[in-house]
Amino acid sequence: MKNSGLAIVTQLHEFDEIVDVRSPSEYADDHIPGAINCPVLGDAERVRVGTLYQQSPFEAKKIGAALIARNIARHLEEKWLDKPRTWHPLIYCWRGGQRSGAMTHILRQIGFAAERLDGGYKSYRRHVRERLLVLPAKFSFRVLCGLTGSGKSRLLTALQQAGAQVLDLEEIARHRGSVLGDMPNEAQPSQKGFDSRLLARLETFDPALPVYVESESKKIGTLRVSDTLIHAMWSSPCIRLESPVAVRVALLREDYAHFLRAPDLLAANLNRLQGMYANELLAHWHSLCKAQAWDEFITELLERHYDPAYNKSITRNYLNYDRAHILTLNSLNGQDFNRLPEEALALPGNFVNNGGSSQEF
Repeated sequence: MKNSGLAIVTQLHEFDEIVDVRSPSEYADDHIPGAINCPVLGDAERVRVGTLYQQSPFEAKKIGAALIARNIARHLEEKWLDKPRTWHPLIYCWRGGQRSGAMTHILRQIGFAAERLDGGYKSYRRHVRERLLVLPAKFSFRVLCGLTGSGKSRLLTALQQAGAQVLDLEEIARHRGSVLGDMPNEAQPSQKGFDSRLLARLETFDPALPVYVESESKKIGTLRVSDTLIHAMWSSPCIRLESPVAVRVALLREDYAHFLRAPDLLAANLNRLQGMYANELLAHWHSLCKAQAWDEFITELLERHYDPAYNKSITRNYLNYDRAHILTLNSLNGQDFNRLPEEALALPGNFVNNGGSSQEF
């Protein structure tokens, strides 16, 4: 393989390891999927050098060089002393400049086939934006619709276990897409991080096979779904999962058990509905929470808040919702649920031609 020392984004798959040498906070905001963080300047060090640079670029470069050399030495000793001569890493920083250049230079002087990403993270981020504009349109989606608590997310998981291609946007966004959708003890990724994880998942799919996805809004928590993807979903065939209210309540008690164990946290999240409903109704819901009258509380929240909002959104956005195939879940009995993936996969139209357009569903 020819090793010029400089690589482009489309070559990411060619490397043994991808090394992000930016600071920990930059890495946490977003990074190339699978990359490890080996910062040549920590967050505080980067601020120190940057502040000094405003006063004296020469002094800043001296301090920066000492810090970078020390950090690179530490990474070598802790991570790479056992690497063979054939080890082929890709190194990147913000713009593909001095930080990644220093790391790449030292690794190449040792004899490793290290390369630097041309344009750094900025070129990768541009690639993500451009790919998300076109890639979703290449797939044929099957959209799982259904009122809150009907079991859509569980069916998605079961379909994936059955071997189907599944795009779980709520898992990628770390949010269930509702006012009470925050995941326990886990923050959502940044928008950039969400985009990176979304693209990485889309790139695993075969355009000749359908992709199952849950009906979503344009936003999942604080994150925005790309326009190309959401419009492809809106125009796709739908599968509607229907469940009795009692089953939905039981399922939600399981899925939102973290709220039932922390009524104060639930009450804080309910306050997000202020201004949408009368104070008397909100006070009533708070009293049900305080009394831990969970079945009554969940039923009322479904019937007064979730169901009207979902019905309004789904009929406005999903063009094929009224023609959806209907699956029913009458209980949380394992046998009753386990038949659903088979029924979904057996629906007509689950073959997609090589051009990526779906046949009659």
